[in-house]
Amino acid sequence: MSARTTHRNRGARLAAVAAVASLALTATACSKQGAGSSDATGSSSGGSSAPAAAPVIQGDITFNDDNLTKLDAALKSALQGKDVSKLDLAMVVNVAVDYWNAGKIGFNKGLSDLGVKGTFQAPANGRLDQQLSMIQTLRGQNISAFSVSAIDPTAIKSPIQAANSAGTPVLAIDSPLPAEDGAALYLGTPNYTAGQKAGEAMKAALGGKGEVVVLVGSLTASNAVERIQGFEDTLKGTGIKVVNKLADNLDASKALTNAQTAIQTDPNVTGLYGVYSYDGPSAAQAVQAAGKTGQVKVVSDDSDAQTLKFIQQGVIQATVVQSPYQQGYTGAYLLAALKVLGKDATLALVKPYLESDGTTLSSGVGVVTQGNLSAFQAKQTALGIAG
Repeated sequence: MSARTTHRNRGARLAAVAAVASLALTATACSKQGAGSSDATGSSSGGSSAPAAAPVIQGDITFNDDNLTKLDAALKSALQGKDVSKLDLAMVVNVAVDYWNAGKIGFNKGLSDLGVKGTFQAPANGRLDQQLSMIQTLRGQNISAFSVSAIDPTAIKSPIQAANSAGTPVLAIDSPLPAEDGAALYLGTPNYTAGQKAGEAMKAALGGKGEVVVLVGSLTASNAVERIQGFEDTLKGTGIKVVNKLADNLDASKALTNAQTAIQTDPNVTGLYGVYSYDGPSAAQAVQAAGKTGQVKVVSDDSDAQTLKFIQQGVIQATVVQSPYQQGYTGAYLLAALKVLGKDATLALVKPYLESDGTTLSSGVGVVTQGNLSAFQAKQTALGIAG
């Protein structure tokens, strides 16, 4: 997909989005659950005989847009007057799925605003050998700098070190990499926090007790490991137990089979947590086909079109969403700065916006439920993202 040639003013767009989100969050806070309104303790105004309302899953779609908009402006100012005409940037993700459409749109918009060329690459089947081959090819084409969502942090170490030796900066996105691997920075979701938010949503959905199965593309990718850890840590001290973690190797059909097996073989399973973008829809399809909508609760990650439809239908109770658009857009600016300004100057501009770990530039975490679904979709539309 080529960069779009006509765009509305980004600042005005984000301001409008913030206003929509603010109104929607207010509306969500005031919404009623079930028959009769309920207070924070779950007591109902419908009479003493009415059952207590289930805890409300809190929605939030503010992300980290304000800080990233400020950083984008700082990077743009620092690049002003510099020669960027010869830059050729690349964004290499881990698999060709709907989730990354927003990242591609953001990256192309960043390239357009910078006035530079670049390419978006995604292995069709999420295979490690495909991703490594893409990076090798790009380096052979003298790419200026590239961002990467690594499928395997160990396998990517050598290509990154080789790129650094050749003067090609590398930015880790979506899934963090160990500092010794040589990526200049991590731009993406604070994944442990994302897992915590999923855990909080599952606690509310299950009322604090039940058995949960985790569905995940990889049990070794850094983002998955951190999310599952945050999820499990949040469930400690409750009556909720994670009884299994099923990897699908980035195969949506395998994820569906895993979800079906989980709920068919163990009647005590009352919750499914889908970590990868296709895992949520796979879990929802399995639950719906088994006639267990509302009985087996589903919490997912990401905002695939199918996921949002299942939220609207009440099959998925909540999804923890990221901002791949900003990983693409701000990522383009960071790559240009790393190549033109150098690592030290770029990191000095980034430093005020880093998380407490000093290495993560957060693109933010949100939670979408039925209550704020419309506001989230309006925000996506304002950024030019379909779905």
